[in-house]
Amino acid sequence: MKKLTIYSFLLLSLAVLWGCEKGAYPGARISPYIAMFDVRNLYKGSDITLTTENMFGSNKITGVVVSDHSGGNMPEGLLVIQDSRRLSQLRGISIPIGAAAASYVPGDSVIVDVEGTVLKRIDGILQLTGVAPAAITKVASGITVPLNRVPANLILADPERYESTLSVIVKGGFNPLPAPTDVLAGEKVLNDGFGELVLHTETSASFANTPAPFNANYYGIVFNTIGADDQLVPQFRLRTGDDVVVLSSEIEVTPVIITGFMSDVKGGDGNYEYIQMMATEDIDFAATPYSVVVTNNANASKPTGFPVNGWGTGDRRTFKFDLTSGFAAKGSFFYVGGTGKMINGSGSTSMASSNWIRSFNYVNQDGDGFGTKTGGLFANSGNASGVAVFKGTTVNLETRPVDVIFVGSGGSLYTLSTNPPRGYRITNTDWYDVKNPITLEDQPFYRMGSNTLFLSYNTADQGYFNFLGGEYSPSLGRWLKARTQTALLLTKQSEIIEIEGEGATILR
Repeated sequence: MKKLTIYSFLLLSLAVLWGCEKGAYPGARISPYIAMFDVRNLYKGSDITLTTENMFGSNKITGVVVSDHSGGNMPEGLLVIQDSRRLSQLRGISIPIGAAAASYVPGDSVIVDVEGTVLKRIDGILQLTGVAPAAITKVASGITVPLNRVPANLILADPERYESTLSVIVKGGFNPLPAPTDVLAGEKVLNDGFGELVLHTETSASFANTPAPFNANYYGIVFNTIGADDQLVPQFRLRTGDDVVVLSSEIEVTPVIITGFMSDVKGGDGNYEYIQMMATEDIDFAATPYSVVVTNNANASKPTGFPVNGWGTGDRRTFKFDLTSGFAAKGSFFYVGGTGKMINGSGSTSMASSNWIRSFNYVNQDGDGFGTKTGGLFANSGNASGVAVFKGTTVNLETRPVDVIFVGSGGSLYTLSTNPPRGYRITNTDWYDVKNPITLEDQPFYRMGSNTLFLSYNTADQGYFNFLGGEYSPSLGRWLKARTQTALLLTKQSEIIEIEGEGATILR
C-alpha cells in the first residue's frame, strides 16, 4: 500500500509538470538565438514563415559572414553567414538584402532578427527572405573563420548540408587539363581526387582572366542549382582572386604507381611476398631503370631507432629490388617480389606467366645494393611497413620516390631533432603531400604534418591481398579517384583476375 501511494504521488507530479506552461520553471530562460542547423531543418520543401513558436521560443540567428562581394563573383545581393551552434555542426544560410550585402566582409559577426521572415529555395539556394537591412546588427569584426576542408565527394553526396558554407577544395585540378591560354572565367570541372565539382566564375569577376592553374587549393562557398529531376547540383564559387592558392604549375606524371601487394600469404612468407604495380607510360627498364624498396619497422628489425639513411637504411629495415631489364606497356600490371611467383603462397595458383620485372630468392639473397636476406619483407607486427618506387637505382636519405604507400603507423619513423632530419621521404600522391596543402609548410616525411594516412593492417597468415582501387590520369598528372584499400582474402585456388580485375586501379 505504501508503494502504491508513492507511485500515485509520482504520477500526479508528472501530470502537473506536463501541464505547466512554458516559462513556469523559476529561472528558466529560452535562448533568443536558434542555430542555423535547426533553421535549415524547418524547411521541408515548401516556403515556411519563421515564428517564435516554430523556432522553439527563439527569434534570432547569429553567425559569421563568409561572403565577399569585392571580387564580383557572389550571387548578387546575398549575404552569406554560417555557424556551428548545434552539436558543432557547421551550417550556413544566404540572406538576400540587395546592395547592403556588399557592406559586410568575411569575419563580421552579426545578429539577425528573423521573426516573420520566410525560408524559401530560390534558384536552388535556400534563402532567408524578408530580412530588412536594419534587422541585421554587426557586433564584431575580424573574427577568424575556421578552414573547413571538404572532399568533393562529400559535397556531391549531401549538397544541402554544405550549401552557403565556406569550404576548401584541396589539391584541385581541372578536367580536362587547361590549355596555357585558359582562364578561370566560366564553368570548369574541378577534381580533387575524390570527386568533380563545377567551379563557377562570372565573366565579370575581377579575377575572371586569371590563368587556370594546374594544381591549387580553392577557397569558396558552395551554392546549389536545380538539376534534372529537381535534384540539387552543387556549384562552387570563389570570392576573390586570393581564394586560389597555386600549389604547382607543372604536370608531374607518376610513371609507376603501386596498385596492390601481398604482404602476408597463407603459410610461410619466404619468397612468396610480392608487389603489384602499373606503368602509366611505356617503360623499357633497361633504358630507364627504377627500383622498389620495402621498409619493415617491426621491433626486431635492425638498425633500431630512426632510419639513419631513410629508404636506403638497409639491413633489416629496408630491402631494395633494382628494375634494370624487362618492359611494361602503358596501363599494364607488373610484379616485383620473391621467386615463388604464386598468388597466395606455397601450393597456390601460379603467377609465373605474369610480367615479373624483378624476382629473386630474398630468403637466401641480400637486396640489390642494400637489405639483408630475410624470411619476410613486410612487418607482421602491426608496426609500419611500406613500399616506395624510385626512378633510378640510387636510394639514400635525400632520395624522393615517385610513389609510396604505408601500412600502419608504429615504430621510429621520422625525427627533426637530428642534422640532417631522418625519415622515410614521401612524394605528392593521392595520400601524401611534400608541402602541407593548407599551411604550405614543408613536410617531406611520412608521419610529418598531414602525412598521416596509412593502410589498415590485416590479420596475419590469412592470405589478404592489399587491393588498391583508384583512377589515375596520366594526361592530367593526377588521381581522379584516390586509392582505396580492400582487404581481399585469397584462397589457394584464387585466380589472377581477382587481383587485376574489377575494382583494380585503372588509367583514364
